[in-house]
Amino acid sequence: MKRFLISSAVLLLLAQAVSFAHVAEQSLNGEWSLKFFPQPAEAVTTPAEAAAVDGTVIAATVPGNVEIDMEAAGLIADPMVGNNIYLLRQYEGYQWCYTKAFASPAFSEGQSVVLSFAGLDTFAEIWLNGEKVGSAANMLIGHEYNVTKLLDKGGENTLEVIIRSSVLEAQKYFLGPLSIGNFANEEASYVRRAPSTYGWDIMPRLVSAGIWRDVTLRVENPIEIIDANWMTANVDPASRSAYQYLFLQTRMPFEAFDNLEAEVVLERNGRELVHESHLMRKASELLIFDLKDVDLWWPRGYGEAALYNYTVSLKDKRTGTVYDTEKGRMGFRTVKLDLKDVNRKDYPGQFQFIVNGVPVFAKGSNWVPVDALHSRDKKLIPDASQLMVDMNCNITRCWGGNVYEEDIFFDLCDENGIMVWQDFAMGCSNYPQRDDFAKAIEEEAISVIRRLRNHPSVVLWSGNNEDDQVMAFGRLSAFRLDPNLDRVSREVLKRVCFEFDPSRPYLPSSPYYSPAAYEAGITDEVLPENHLWGPRGYYKEPFYTQNPSQFVSEIGYHGCPNRETIEKMFTRECVNPWLNGEVGKWNDEWQTKANRIYDEKFQGGRNDLMTNQSRIIFGEVPEKLDDFIFSSQSVQAEAMKYFVERFRGGRPYRTGIIWWNVRDGWPLLSDAVCDYYNSKKMAYYYLQNVHHDVCCLINDPVDGEYQLKVDNNTLKDAEGKVTVKDITTGKTLFKGDFKSPANSAVKIAGIPVQKGQGMLLITYKVGDKELANHYLYGEPPYSLKEYKAWIKKTGIYDIK
Repeated sequence: MKRFLISSAVLLLLAQAVSFAHVAEQSLNGEWSLKFFPQPAEAVTTPAEAAAVDGTVIAATVPGNVEIDMEAAGLIADPMVGNNIYLLRQYEGYQWCYTKAFASPAFSEGQSVVLSFAGLDTFAEIWLNGEKVGSAANMLIGHEYNVTKLLDKGGENTLEVIIRSSVLEAQKYFLGPLSIGNFANEEASYVRRAPSTYGWDIMPRLVSAGIWRDVTLRVENPIEIIDANWMTANVDPASRSAYQYLFLQTRMPFEAFDNLEAEVVLERNGRELVHESHLMRKASELLIFDLKDVDLWWPRGYGEAALYNYTVSLKDKRTGTVYDTEKGRMGFRTVKLDLKDVNRKDYPGQFQFIVNGVPVFAKGSNWVPVDALHSRDKKLIPDASQLMVDMNCNITRCWGGNVYEEDIFFDLCDENGIMVWQDFAMGCSNYPQRDDFAKAIEEEAISVIRRLRNHPSVVLWSGNNEDDQVMAFGRLSAFRLDPNLDRVSREVLKRVCFEFDPSRPYLPSSPYYSPAAYEAGITDEVLPENHLWGPRGYYKEPFYTQNPSQFVSEIGYHGCPNRETIEKMFTRECVNPWLNGEVGKWNDEWQTKANRIYDEKFQGGRNDLMTNQSRIIFGEVPEKLDDFIFSSQSVQAEAMKYFVERFRGGRPYRTGIIWWNVRDGWPLLSDAVCDYYNSKKMAYYYLQNVHHDVCCLINDPVDGEYQLKVDNNTLKDAEGKVTVKDITTGKTLFKGDFKSPANSAVKIAGIPVQKGQGMLLITYKVGDKELANHYLYGEPPYSLKEYKAWIKKTGIYDIK
């Protein structure tokens, strides 16, 4: 009896102290003060040291990057324009000291206050009211600190964040030979920030600093939900059933044990699927639901991307007092990766996503940084994501040189049925193998997985981007280094994914050189999944047409941006002439945007790819800028269209294509089909046209006949009518009906190869949709003038 009275008294006090069901949150975003100065030989780490140093003081906005604040203060020019990016080099060795005064939040006895930084870039010391709160050394994940005892309750507080130079701090880590001379600068090897910030072929060198995501104070209750992890064990689409786990973790005093219940509600469109209460005998519970009449989550085209709202509440089972509530969304779906990790003549490989037991043909884009200054990401994500929706992508690969995107990105992918392949943030490098780095990666991976694992759109964790390839083909390849000895991807990340998210597949690297692939000779021919960049000369070279990979997760072609974009990203005098008298002699700003990482002598680079491709396809490099833009974009568009059609028409052997890429993260000359200013290139429209769920297309000749095919990326049979006409001669080459079985590609007809050069127009009707496509036949070079006339004549694209 005495024990019961004590427990009841404690719970009563808790109920009185906590008069709200939700955690209270106070934003510390907005205006801060920013002081900056060159980092001394012994870095500044305390407020007193920072105050004693002479420096520049300006207003700052959080979330933000220091470069945005300096530009607003008139200290630097827009780094997105011309050569201005190089003006930021001098600030790489600076320190940055943020200060903000704020009033204490209201909190009661028994509650605690947590200071949360969603993003700190990168090496930081945090101080509150002159007392050290803690340190941070990872840009890519959030950091939280209990500051209850440090707050001036009811009064004013001073929060200070002192950030050190990432470039200088990197020198503290001794590197082995594996980590020096990587594609990404070796400064990135130990430092946990977005690898591309050190300079990449798609991003500038912009080693920023700042408080780049939200800062909040969160009042926590002594009874709270720590984690609610949903995991679908299996589904049956035919019976619309699902077997679902909820792994619930809480924090509570012992007196609350046996007196709390977890109320779980799952609802969709106003209909409750689950409304149950479970007694909490311990702080962590596994709840199991065997559910009927369930709407499943499907990738785009394969069905509805059904999402359920969930509410989990911790309640006093006697009084009904609610102590904490967590709300979110989840979806019922299973995912597997059908992987046979080596291609041999007697043993073909395989790489295919299986969702809800159904093999899915994946088509979509790589996702790269949406801005070189990542505090701007959140505002840009909705428009950039909509590009993928408008193009009917059903997958995106979050590339390993980036940050882990904002929650809104994954929310939008959930809503729109876009599968997410998530790389861990490493790329094109050989990373340290020591315990301290392994520990940092482990903490990062746990944080990322916990944040993202309730999103049904996330279908794969991948250890890195091209690290296996760097070890196999990089500058140390003469030593025949085996990527399977990499501790980070083969041990640390594999173990973390297995422990915290066993419901999703894990791929050690992309491309993945398995032990079998390594022993088979580490060549492109043995890889079921590959990145096909190659010479990027003619897009029908054997490199592309004879590669046996079943799945390509990177492939792309350069295309010059539209003129309005060129006029934004270059200073006026560098827009035109774009060449200094001859092909291969580019003016200085065009070289910067090529992408030239440092301000140094540089010729051609990827700009030369554009001129070379134009010369191959059209036999010339047009002198007039507008003609060159059209020529370059036409080559890119035809190449990207050809790649997608080759894979769609190659089913069931071919299983997916993730092309590079939907949008640029800064203004440059690139493979993207939409530039930094959201101006769409021709390739955007060509790809949009060959991404329809049911698509009629023509593959290259076999035995003297063009292969007219239809690919159906749905779970329903389709039928329609199709006509193929040669617009250069006016002749109708085929007209008839077709039937398209669900989730497969079939040949409709063989069309005799036409002599010379020309363009075939494919018009077809599926249900009430009237669609069209085209096929460019003959061997290059083509007449640019004739090509433009043919494209206009198709009536498919709005070509100016």
